[in-house]
Amino acid sequence: MGKSAGIHHITGIAGNPRRHVAFYTDVLGLRLVKKTVNFDDPGTWHLYYGDETGSPGSALTFFLWDGAATGRAGAGQAVETAFAIPESAIGYWTGRLVEKGIPHETPEKRFGQTVIGFKDPDGLRLDLVGSAAAAARPGWSKGEVPPEHAVRGFFGVTLWVDDPAPTARILTEIFGFAAAGSQGTRHRFAAGGEALATVVDLRATPGFVPGALGRGTLHHVAFRAATDADQRTMAGEAAHLGLRPTEQIDRVYFRSVYFREPGGVLLEIATDGPGFTVDEPKEALGSSIRLPPWHEARRSTIEASLPPLA
Repeated sequence: MGKSAGIHHITGIAGNPRRHVAFYTDVLGLRLVKKTVNFDDPGTWHLYYGDETGSPGSALTFFLWDGAATGRAGAGQAVETAFAIPESAIGYWTGRLVEKGIPHETPEKRFGQTVIGFKDPDGLRLDLVGSAAAAARPGWSKGEVPPEHAVRGFFGVTLWVDDPAPTARILTEIFGFAAAGSQGTRHRFAAGGEALATVVDLRATPGFVPGALGRGTLHHVAFRAATDADQRTMAGEAAHLGLRPTEQIDRVYFRSVYFREPGGVLLEIATDGPGFTVDEPKEALGSSIRLPPWHEARRSTIEASLPPLA
């Protein structure tokens, strides 16, 4: 009771909204499942990409500040977002990245799985990982990528920390992950089963310059809580470890609690529900600007301040 089923969503910072949407929908073939605003800064976009419904474990979200300075990847940050694709799609994706003019690294083996590394237009580090779990579930059939090759969701995420041990304790004691091996400076932890979005790698980066938030960096990583009760249990564990979790915050599509782990990475505990269909039907996801109830009275002003997406 109270343990996480894995990653709920990952949130980054980006610029140039038109370029950003084109990359994630046209190049990567993800669905733009929600067009909303940063609830704490409603003059800026908060966009959610994912599978057909943006299900937990598939949602990559971004705060878009067009004039934001470029960030710096470094210690105390979540740095690398890994998407899961079928192993049979590795060749397709290698060709697609070449076709789209996206520089990428030579495919390599990591923990026995094939990985292709590349960056988005703002410099955010991304991986495509060949995964048996990805092959076992269908891809979105209406995207820019054929469904048999489509991204299925997250494989996992890599956190850069000076010392992996304190962060490992958070993953195991609060979220219920277990150690799953090491390779070089990477220490892998996994939630149970063969599901997607269940891997967190801790990369030991002693002596690295601390990361700096900005375009091309990740803001936080959210872990799944099936229910409010599970969230309270995990938040209680965090408090017991002296990590000062926030009170629950209503994010409309889920309810959130935040805390910073000892390595410096901002983590979130997010409920699985109610999900992205709470304010628009599945068929229409991402087709209109959705605002939380407390910002609706300012809709015309907010919409006028948002830069165009297409």
